[in-house]
Formats: sequence, C-alpha cells, structure tokens
Amino acid sequence: MTLALGCIADDYTGASDLANTLTRAGLRTVQIIGVPADDLALPEVDAVVVSLKSRSIEAGLAVSRSRAAETWLRGRGVGHVLFKICSTFDSTDAGNIGPVMDALRADCGEGAVLVTPAFPETGRTVYQGNLFVGAVPLSESPLKDHPLNPMHDSNLVRVLARQSSTQIGLVDLATVARGAEAVRARLAELAARGIGAAIIDAVFDRDLETIGLVAAEHLLSVGASGMGLGLARALVSTGKVKPAPSGETGAAVGGLAACLAGSCSQATLQQIASAERIMPVLHLDPERIVAGAAEAQRALDWARPRLAEGPVLIASSATPDAVAAVQARHGRDAAGHAIEQAMAGIAEGLVQAGVRRLIVAGGETSGAVVDRLKIPGFLVGVEIAAGVPVLRAVGASSGEMLLALKSGNFGGPDFFSDALRLMR
Repeated sequence: MTLALGCIADDYTGASDLANTLTRAGLRTVQIIGVPADDLALPEVDAVVVSLKSRSIEAGLAVSRSRAAETWLRGRGVGHVLFKICSTFDSTDAGNIGPVMDALRADCGEGAVLVTPAFPETGRTVYQGNLFVGAVPLSESPLKDHPLNPMHDSNLVRVLARQSSTQIGLVDLATVARGAEAVRARLAELAARGIGAAIIDAVFDRDLETIGLVAAEHLLSVGASGMGLGLARALVSTGKVKPAPSGETGAAVGGLAACLAGSCSQATLQQIASAERIMPVLHLDPERIVAGAAEAQRALDWARPRLAEGPVLIASSATPDAVAAVQARHGRDAAGHAIEQAMAGIAEGLVQAGVRRLIVAGGETSGAVVDRLKIPGFLVGVEIAAGVPVLRAVGASSGEMLLALKSGNFGGPDFFSDALRLMR
C-alpha cells in the first residue's frame, strides 16, 4: 500500500484534530499512537497520522522520535510528510518546532519548507507573519499564560528563528492572494537565498488551498490542521486521491461513560462549569495530586459507585494562578508530570471499572491517558466539535472503546454533553 500523505503530530489531541480534518476532506485516515512496528497491518487508507507526545519534552528526544516516525512513513511510500504542530505554535525558544523541522528537513533534503499554524475555521490566522487567536495577537491571548509553553511573541518569524538553525523567511498574504504560481516563485527565491523555512500567511480557507497545492509538490511541510486541510484538498483536486465519504466508526459500543479534564484553558474551565449542571463533577486538588497517590485513589473511590447512574467528570483543571503556585513549589516539569500520571492512573482505574466511553480534555492529559491504556491506534469517526472527532480504539486490550481527545481550547461550552450524545 502506498500512502498519499504521512503526518507526524506532536501531541495526541492535535493528531485527532488533524485526522478529523483529513477525514472530512475525503481522505481515509488512521491515527496511530507512537511509531508503529514495521509489521503493523493497516487497512486501505490514504493518510496515516503518527501521534507522538513530543511537544514539551526535551528537544533531542522529540527529534529522535519524529525522525523514527518519518522513516516509518517514508518506508510506506509517502511522498509528502506534514509535521503537525499546534495552531497556537506552542513552543519555547529551545524548541521543539524548530529542532524537529530542521532534522526532518535535513533527512529528506528539502529546500525551503512552508510553515503555518493558520486554521481559520478555529479562529487561527496569520498575517504578516503574526499569529492571531480570534481577534487578538497570540501574545495577548490566554496562551500567554500557558503552563508549559507560554507564548509572549506573536511574530512567528522571530519565534521560529530563535529555535531553528536555518534562516526564516516570510511569504505574505499579498503573495498568497496572487495564487500558487506566485507562492512557488517566492519560495524558490527564498531557497536560492539559503533560507530554509518560511512562515506563510493565511486568513481564509482559500489561502490554505493555495498553500496546499504548493506544499504537496514538496517533501515536507510544517503546520496545524489547516495545513492538513490544504494538503488534503490539493490531493483530491489534482486527482491523486479519490475522495471517500466520512463514515461512522462502526456499531455502538454502549457501556459506562466518564470524562477527565486536565487542561487549564479558559475554554475547558467553562466546559467543566457547564458539565456541573448535568453530571457529578469532582474537582481534584493539584497540591494533593503532587503529594502522592491518595488524591487519585479518592477520585476512583468517588467515581465507582456513581458510574452506573450516568457519566461523571473528574477534573484536575485549575486557574492559571493556581497552576503557577503549584509549579513554583514543586517545579513546572515535576508538577505537570505528576498531574498527568495521576489522571492516567484514574483513566486506567475507570476502564477497569467498566468505562468504555471516555472523554479527555487537554493535550498532555490525553497523551498520558492513551499511553497508559496502551491503545495502538484509532479509526476516525464523526466530528463532535471543530477539530475533535469520535475515535474508535483499534487493538485495545480492554476491547471495544470510544474516546474523544480534546485540545484544551477546542469545543463549545457544552462540549462534554455534545460528545456523550455522539459516543453511543
């Protein structure tokens, strides 16, 4: 089987978002957790999304995992690889976007790489190289308070230049508006000057389609799900892929349902507040989570007798100030790891108690949960909210199971109830 598109995602919720986008655009898509074994049998698909948990780890480790994923994809005949990043460009000055891009670019021998986190459908646009979240620059959005990767600079040319070993250029909106030929000419000009990557503006979906046509002619691109949308539409419009209707993930699973929330985004905090009107909600104490296993056990003891009566929600989410206080006392990495692993342990306990429909809010939390449950892959189903599909676990030791993995900022106020309605 020769794949039309291979993708390497730097977190699990972002991978789900991308897989959902590709499916909606007509590509038969499988999401895989981690770099798969060489003998992994795949169904007939057009695209594979390899999900890594590499956004906030040490840069060298992120590079090695991403390179292994690229090697696996190229071995399946993939011509174009998309390194999928967050639509808010979550990354510190040490990486990991720049180091991974540099390594993949060197491996495939690419000239200049197109880079954009733009995804207008979710309110992410890039103009003159500056990223906007809705109507405000990135540095003025809630992402300035991100507990792991706070974003204080909206200019992505500067952000990426601080991480990358190559020079970073810009393909502005006026060039994109003139069409694919103008973009090709600008990219060739930058490459001739020794510039290895270019932030490219995008404000409308039609901009993504132009970008996708050009990017698909190259070996590598870097971007959020909007770049995936552009690539998918290019593959369909040029006849390289015959579009397939997006379908259900299969028969209903039923069984017990639970929700976990580890994100501290304003959107998730609002979703938790909304969920309190329709289901029991337990708020965990982050300080007690870091102190030991007792808080996770308290959560399971609270949940088990309630599951038979309906869904429950367990939240480690807290306000940015509360998170900052815990990080100050215990260290950012140590506190984050402790909370992620506690939530993963709670998920494992819930599945052991019979939960077969699980909703997880938060990229790092989702990654920890899927790793703990040892789920090797997913079939992508119907969309719950923009960027968040229903996922049917493939090869899970617990048997049939449906999941939703939500990035913190995604979904409307009633996301949890919307997800439960579609996860039958």
